[in-house]
Amino acid sequence: MAGELDFSGKTILITGAASGIGAATARWLDAHGAAELVLVDIDRPGLDALGLGCRIRPFGGHVGDPALWNLLSREIGRLDHAVINAGVAGAGKAIVDLDITDWRATMAVNLDGMFLGLRCALRNMMRPAADGARSGSIVLMGSVSGLKGTAPVDYGASKAAVLHMARIAAHEAAPHGIRVNAIAPGAVDTPIWDAAGMMQQAIAQHGSREAAIAEIGRAGSPLGRMASAEEIAAQVGFLLSNLAAPITGSVLVSDGGYSI
Repeated sequence: MAGELDFSGKTILITGAASGIGAATARWLDAHGAAELVLVDIDRPGLDALGLGCRIRPFGGHVGDPALWNLLSREIGRLDHAVINAGVAGAGKAIVDLDITDWRATMAVNLDGMFLGLRCALRNMMRPAADGARSGSIVLMGSVSGLKGTAPVDYGASKAAVLHMARIAAHEAAPHGIRVNAIAPGAVDTPIWDAAGMMQQAIAQHGSREAAIAEIGRAGSPLGRMASAEEIAAQVGFLLSNLAAPITGSVLVSDGGYSI
């Protein structure tokens, strides 16, 4: 099994790599032998702070900006894998209170950025390798909010679109030897929670971030806990790896039973 999770010699793109699931995925892939990681995040200094042992090629910019992807298309060589992960939590408002500018800001990252990153990765992987072979695997980061109608509309709608995008991409990419899957996590302990109003209320009530995370996890799923970013990163690694060779067009729901 260790050999199936060996990414030696592989070049892998990760968006949203400076923190949260993206950073955990970068560290996981580094620990499993990746030769080169192409890292993208709006927080450019955060990419340098990851302290990885493999070669990194950091790019700073907004994933919804086509100019960023035009640059990457020129700068990066052939990719073996990609993790299109960058996302924002959205405005957190009801439909009747949501301004169109809030909607567009969420979609610019969660949907436009996902499409542009996916398109870049697919175009790159469809180029024949030195031996003429074409192959690769891609994971899109969705959310259980794309499956269950309880999230704020901008976030939930964007993630539902991501999950369907993965299925369409898998159908188009399969003849080229490329697999595309998605993960739909539930609550994950990442910095995205820190700006949420419910987190501030929970900290005030329970006395610390750790206690607040534990309480939100207990209330948020049948398993009674949040996932860690490292747990989701390992699931990403599995879907990228040869262990998942027959799997494409699938959505791995990793939500602690929230959607049951």
